[in-house]
Amino acid sequence: MFKNRNLVKSAIALSVIASSSLYATNGDSIIGVGAKTRAMGGAGIALSHGAESTLVNPALITSTKDTEISFGGTVFMPTIKTQLDPLTAGKKIESDADLSIIPALAITSQVYPNVFMGVGMYGTAGMGTDFRGNNGLFNMETTLQLMQFAVPIAYKFAGGLSVGITPIMQYGSLDINYQAPAPIGKVGYGQKQDFGFGVSLGAVYDFGNGFSVGAVYKSEIEMKYPNVISQAAGKFNLKIGDTLTQPAEIGVGVAYKNGPHSIALDYKKIKWSSAEGYKAFGWKDQDVFAIGYEYDAGKWAARVGFNHGSSPITIGKNPAINMFNLLGFPATSKNHFTAGGSYKFSKNFSMDLTVVYSPKETTSAAINMPPMPMTKITNEHSELGATVQFNYKF
Repeated sequence: MFKNRNLVKSAIALSVIASSSLYATNGDSIIGVGAKTRAMGGAGIALSHGAESTLVNPALITSTKDTEISFGGTVFMPTIKTQLDPLTAGKKIESDADLSIIPALAITSQVYPNVFMGVGMYGTAGMGTDFRGNNGLFNMETTLQLMQFAVPIAYKFAGGLSVGITPIMQYGSLDINYQAPAPIGKVGYGQKQDFGFGVSLGAVYDFGNGFSVGAVYKSEIEMKYPNVISQAAGKFNLKIGDTLTQPAEIGVGVAYKNGPHSIALDYKKIKWSSAEGYKAFGWKDQDVFAIGYEYDAGKWAARVGFNHGSSPITIGKNPAINMFNLLGFPATSKNHFTAGGSYKFSKNFSMDLTVVYSPKETTSAAINMPPMPMTKITNEHSELGATVQFNYKF
């Protein structure tokens, strides 16, 4: 059936290597760390959410009045269904990698007059694809997990200006397994880990009348997984390295507070096109817009939000790349609707709950590669997530 093995090998290689990267929401990044931020659509560059702001904008930890601890996690449940004509016989196959737990922990405190410090640990991405038992999708099973450890330091000037810097250490783990047509057979190189380092810079200015503006920059973080990508690619004579760099980000935000009402609006650009690994597969820069509203009644609070991120995936003329993007790495989710709330059990202890829903996005591409027996690939992608967080001040 597979008369031209070079074409077959190239297409499968692209598909498999693609799934070495994760999808989460905005590309392979969750829309926000922390329950309050996520409930407001990921908006939080200019609006403080307490300790959880450590990885959003380090300058915002200057709003911490006491030592504050936030800890919790997100249950992330994507649904990925892929149809590869005619190999899947007209059926959409659902990935079994449909549940991930993403942890979060943050501590902030004022250590000197006008000087604030913190510690944060967040899962920023954590899922893969699992098509084991489906020969039509090459029995792919992949996992990438990313976690960031942050130590923000911020200074509050007189007059409303705060600035902050956050050294970041990132842990990554990558594994790729797949079953290629003979004579390649089963390929798997084991789980590999790496640590990378970056920095986040932030500033916020409070005008004193309810308005505030903020800006943040996060550097790219280079990650290398020895032999995982290069060896998988090498099986198909593809010269692809083992570097998968998390892209740089730049964002700005505005916020307004009036009594119990708060509204925040953020814009962020994620630089996929210049991140090694992602740019090799044609990813484009991503524009992300987030808006959120909060009503704080004191004892309880309610939040709603919306997040829109243009897909970094492009459907081009290269059929093998199209197959890679939609079978191995379907980062096609665009819109996210969010809601959540908080309840204070005491002046020191509170709980947050957030739900994030991304409706189904359907993307198709022609993958005609004669004499290869594939004509079209169709991907459906939706997401549901729930975050629970506890906060304690002392």
